[in-house]
Amino acid sequence: MPIHTLPLDVIHLIAAGEVIDSLGAVVRELCENAIDAGATRITVSLFPDRWRIRVADNGSGIELADLQQAATAHSTSKIDDRDDLFHITSLGFRGEALHSLAQLANLEIYSRPRHSCDGWHLVYNHQGEVVRQQEVAIAPGTAIDVEDLFGEWEARREGLPTLNCQLRQVQAVIYHLALCHPHVNWTVEQQHRPWFQIIGAKTTQQIIPQLLPKVRVDDLQHVELTVRPLNQLKERLELELQQEQAASQIYRAIAAPKLSAAPEEESKIQLTLGLPDRCHRHRLDWVKVAVNGRIVRAPELEQTIVSGLARTLPRDRYPICFLHLQIPPHYIDWNRHPAKVEIYLQQVEYWQAQVAQALDRALNLQAETDDDDRSSRIGKLLAVAEQQGAYHISQRSIVNTNDGDGLGLLELRAVGQVLNTYIIAEHTDGLWLVEQHIAHERVLYEQIANAWQLLPLEPPIILSQLSERQIAQLQQIEITIDPFGEGLWAIRTAPAPLLMREDIAAAITELSLGGDLQAAQVAVACRCAIRNGTPLSLPEMQSLLDRWQRTRNPRTCPHGRPIYLAFKESSLARSFRRHWVIGKSHGI
Repeated sequence: MPIHTLPLDVIHLIAAGEVIDSLGAVVRELCENAIDAGATRITVSLFPDRWRIRVADNGSGIELADLQQAATAHSTSKIDDRDDLFHITSLGFRGEALHSLAQLANLEIYSRPRHSCDGWHLVYNHQGEVVRQQEVAIAPGTAIDVEDLFGEWEARREGLPTLNCQLRQVQAVIYHLALCHPHVNWTVEQQHRPWFQIIGAKTTQQIIPQLLPKVRVDDLQHVELTVRPLNQLKERLELELQQEQAASQIYRAIAAPKLSAAPEEESKIQLTLGLPDRCHRHRLDWVKVAVNGRIVRAPELEQTIVSGLARTLPRDRYPICFLHLQIPPHYIDWNRHPAKVEIYLQQVEYWQAQVAQALDRALNLQAETDDDDRSSRIGKLLAVAEQQGAYHISQRSIVNTNDGDGLGLLELRAVGQVLNTYIIAEHTDGLWLVEQHIAHERVLYEQIANAWQLLPLEPPIILSQLSERQIAQLQQIEITIDPFGEGLWAIRTAPAPLLMREDIAAAITELSLGGDLQAAQVAVACRCAIRNGTPLSLPEMQSLLDRWQRTRNPRTCPHGRPIYLAFKESSLARSFRRHWVIGKSHGI
């Protein structure tokens, strides 16, 4: 057939199929519009057997004049010209969602602006034109009905996954929106029956336990960092745009001037992390990255999170982490995927460094007590009372809190040892039990990983009966090994921590049994760490506590085992029924 121009209705139908491809896509587009309208309460009603979806919100509503053209092709209130494509501040902007829904289903909209007493109900045909409108009495906000989806496109229905699979996609869409916009309350119904509900909160730390019932709020750590762009960031972006071969001439012509004229804006990084000693997953399905209110695929940032948590989780376990970057919109190009799940993000390496800093802050032990200062306030009140009386408790030794990273050390004071295994540490909020072997193992592992050093052995260690696999393994971790006769091998270098050990031959044999360089470093740290059952003096215990707190990942050992167990003073008080009610405990 000769080349010819497609009819306009076919063009729009193809575009509609790219935007709306399932029930989940309908929910995504309508809920994003509701959030753009400032909604704080969204109700999603599903009727899968009728291919019907209804989304109602308490947003700002839509004026009648806007309703009359809301479903026409490429109509939107969120951008005006091509320059706005590089300054996107809303979830929706292409003007395709409602028009696509009108083409693929029966579309009706109910809406009432907040400042108006008049509500309207409009019905649209498949071209997005209004065929009926009437005045109705409704609450402020918008409700959109989509019925008989793909009713005239049976081939699309037959090619879709099962309805149960699509419902799981709908659930995932709402979960993602709830993570990005924790202030929104969600009610989801199926066939007029409640399905699930998400209660709005201040941060994602209160949202994740509603999505993962086995996770508690205390299992998560939420940190927020304000990031200022580098002084020459915009100039570097301009240079990259000029060198980017894949960028079009139009993009360079439009984006580069906007970048040079854009004011310096602060960015914000919000990170909610499942503490590795408390919660993790069997699959890598809960490392999620959002940019400016939308979950996106960002392999580089996801890998930064996974790498940053390496050797903090048990074997074959994966982290729970939600990362939200709120950055100036002119650093992002959303025009990469119809569903806006992939983006072009400028200066990925810069954001990776900022994410790594946020991870370090979340894993720091000091962060655990930053949000709850109730015990410190009580301690100050008691200290004031003690100064006026005859009874004084001994002053706790204060640990230096200026440790260079701005976070400082906790006020942990070693007071004893249990079974020559667990260090008892007094804390302003209670007491901790620290397992001495794995705490020392964490210290040694990070020292070894930061400065892996192989030193010559004089005389060399002679090993026998090594297999070819063992020889290759020692060579892989750069240990020098030479033949020394029939069935004998001379080991001429070894890791520095092993040189003074009497069991160095057994240690090298263990290293030859498998694993990469990181696994070898873990094995060396484990063998050189203080053994359980070893008595320690109070200065030795205090020194170990201080060094352990300075590690990058102090919560777990390199094998993923928790290092400490915390007992808060409030829990101890409840156990001993100390309610601190003046007079009541004396029978008054």
